[in-house]
Amino acid sequence: MAKAAQKVTLSPSRDIPFNKLALSQSNVRRIKAGVSVEELAEDIARRGLLQGLNVRPMLDAEGVETGMFEIPAGGRRFQALSLLVKQKRLAKTAPIPCIVRDAASEILAEDDSLAENMQRVALHPLDQFRAFQALREKGQGEEAIAAAFFVTPQIVKQRLKIACVAPALLEVYAEDGMTLEQLMAFTVNPDHARQVQVWDAVKNSWNKEPYAIRRMLTETSVRASDRRAIFVGVDAYEAAGGVVLRDLFQGDDGGWLEDPALLDRLVAEKLQAEADSLASEGWKWIEVATDLPYGYSHGLRRLAGDPAPMTDEESAAHAVLLAEYRALEEEYSGQDEYPEEIDARLGQLEMAMEAIEQRPLIYDEAEIARAGVFMTLDRDGSLAVYRGYVRPEDEPREETAVQDGDGADPMGQGGDVGDSGWNPSSISAVGTVITSGGKLIGAEPSVEEDDGALKPLPERLVMELTAHRTLALREAIGRSPDVALTLLLLKLVTDTFRTSHASGSCLEASVRHVYMSAQAPDLKDSVVAKLVDERHAAWEADLPLGDDAALWDYLTVLDQGSRLALLAHCLSFGINALHEKVNPYGAGISASGLTRRMAHADLVARAVDLDMVEAGWEPRVDGYLNRVPKARILDAVREAKGEGTAQLLDHLKKGEMATEAERLLKGSGWLPEVLRRVDLAVRDGEAIAEGQGEDAGEPEDVDLPAFLTADLPDSAASMMAAE
Repeated sequence: MAKAAQKVTLSPSRDIPFNKLALSQSNVRRIKAGVSVEELAEDIARRGLLQGLNVRPMLDAEGVETGMFEIPAGGRRFQALSLLVKQKRLAKTAPIPCIVRDAASEILAEDDSLAENMQRVALHPLDQFRAFQALREKGQGEEAIAAAFFVTPQIVKQRLKIACVAPALLEVYAEDGMTLEQLMAFTVNPDHARQVQVWDAVKNSWNKEPYAIRRMLTETSVRASDRRAIFVGVDAYEAAGGVVLRDLFQGDDGGWLEDPALLDRLVAEKLQAEADSLASEGWKWIEVATDLPYGYSHGLRRLAGDPAPMTDEESAAHAVLLAEYRALEEEYSGQDEYPEEIDARLGQLEMAMEAIEQRPLIYDEAEIARAGVFMTLDRDGSLAVYRGYVRPEDEPREETAVQDGDGADPMGQGGDVGDSGWNPSSISAVGTVITSGGKLIGAEPSVEEDDGALKPLPERLVMELTAHRTLALREAIGRSPDVALTLLLLKLVTDTFRTSHASGSCLEASVRHVYMSAQAPDLKDSVVAKLVDERHAAWEADLPLGDDAALWDYLTVLDQGSRLALLAHCLSFGINALHEKVNPYGAGISASGLTRRMAHADLVARAVDLDMVEAGWEPRVDGYLNRVPKARILDAVREAKGEGTAQLLDHLKKGEMATEAERLLKGSGWLPEVLRRVDLAVRDGEAIAEGQGEDAGEPEDVDLPAFLTADLPDSAASMMAAE
């Protein structure tokens, strides 16, 4: 006969007066964690006790029940109730729901206390998010939800934001298919379809970090910290109908502006208004752009101008500030350091005096009529206006012979490159010609393929690439005195033995600053551009310019190392490795001259061990990949990553292929032929595919997004694995 299963008997529940309860020393919780007792007390006062206490009868020395009960499990709830009693919000004899364990039970009190804490399961974050959403849908506001659960309204907003992620992704998160940080990253873009598309692209990728997800979701947007957004103002952008994406989970610098076209239009309109206002000053021309290229003022003479005198009110205000500044300095002159508030006040006085001392320049009206202005956006989003530049064709005829270009600013730069979105030119009401330097007129359309053949690089692209190389060579020559000296000697020997046209001096040797007429937008922000500018500024600060006698004395006493360094720096500005358009009719460079220039540049590159990868050039979408045919994109990926990877891209559209190729080529060291060193391009009779002479080894495993392989047969993946 089968033995009947023993029935489970539960401990009885009963209400026990609060003053008959006491904490047990068997409670295992010793460390404060989670919600504070004060917050728990407020929650009990609001909704009552949701969970009873686990208690045991207290026995005297003879083992007889005393009428008191100890609490091994539920100590925090008891402490919260005690706080309410102390605050006279709960009666001392109020009945408390309790589960009463038999005093003779074999289960230890510590066992009950440990089990109550360990057997509980914390609420899944997604359940919490959905619960907040349900409360809001039933009419409870964010502030009320925050107050009820003792969190900030910002946390409630974050939880509600997560609950609005695409349902398919919430299910992935619920099944532990992604982390909470990854889920939070998807909240920056409310478009569910785009969220799912991005997840499909990254879920099998090696790079699915939250920052990568945010970048993909906002790749067509403009940061609110962008200088264009700062110039226009996010409020003005939103008032015009623009949408701003926000990230509630981390600092987003104000979010992302989703409509770049609208932003560019607002920037153009505001700049146009500023230019129209500036035209009233009588300038002949105003060149406006959201950016000015490197060397924008090359070849132009800059007007000197005289500082405007202070008005009586400004002089009086400056005198008052100066008197207070000197009085504070004298009062605290004996101390090692100023008190914090005095130091702050001195700083305020200095800024106020500098604001008065920075005087606008007054120019001769006749000079204004032939000069112009550059207007652009500064890096911080403020309007930058550079007045008083005279073009060579605007110089008065009688002065051309003696005009030496003093005041020209060959190193002049503006802000970051961008588009203004204007018409090429317009005439203001007062006759000033306003042009936009931000857009290229007659620029070649983006290169598209017809038959998949590997066509030559566009001529302008070659010029831009060699402009990168020219600037990199300048930087390298500037820190290589020995090579610079050899280069100068080569020039002098060539002039001495091959020409007889030297006249006007005992030595004809000069460096002509070469302006790069074609350049990529990112050239002036490159690493080498910053190095050249910093070195130029350092020398300029030390040299006694403007006084030939003083400069002669300075150079005479300069040590040999410094003399060579200065020689190298000056010589570097004459470097010209540009691949320019050949003109067979005599104006410009000839075909043979161009061939000799590029061969000469290769000699110099070899001497300074130039590496365009180390110089910071990378194949990016805008600078290279989107401007060459698909065949060249595939050729680049093939050289850097192997045939299998290239085949996985060949079914994509041009834009998608360029974007994915940029990611694959990043850090690979691949360079187009025009940027490779000739001496490293061929080794042992075999072409070197990538980098500066690095052997193309076995291609690394490439984890491509799923959409790249979705339409391919299994054999393609096998081919890649076999590479």
